[in-house]
Amino acid sequence: MTFVVCDPCIKCKFTDCVDVCPVACFHEGENMLVIDPDECIDCGVCVDECPVHAIFPEDEVPEKWIEYIALNAKYAKVWPVIEEGKEPLPTAEEFREVENKRDLLSPNPAEQE
Repeated sequence: MTFVVCDPCIKCKFTDCVDVCPVACFHEGENMLVIDPDECIDCGVCVDECPVHAIFPEDEVPEKWIEYIALNAKYAKVWPVIEEGKEPLPTAEEFREVENKRDLLSPNPAEQE
C-alpha cells in the first residue's frame, strides 16, 4: 500500500509532509504535490502533518477522489522530487477550505529554483 495526495492539496501545496518524510517520495507540481507509489515506504508520518488533510492511504482514498491514485503515479514520473519544505502557495489560505478543485490542477512541474 502507498499513500496518495488528493484534491485538498491543489492551490495550497503545504509542504509539512515533505519535512517529515524519511524518503524522497514527494514530487512537486506547479500547484500540488504527489507521492511516488514506488518510493513510498508506507510509514504514514505525512498524513497527520498535512494541514488540509489531503493525504490518504491508498485503500482509504474517498470515492470522489479515486482518480488521484492514478494521478499521483502519473505525475510522480514527470514532476521533480521535493526533499525540503518551502512556503505554501500564495493562494493556500484562500483555497484551504475550497472543495472540488480538480479542474484547477496544473499538469506542469514546479519551476526549479
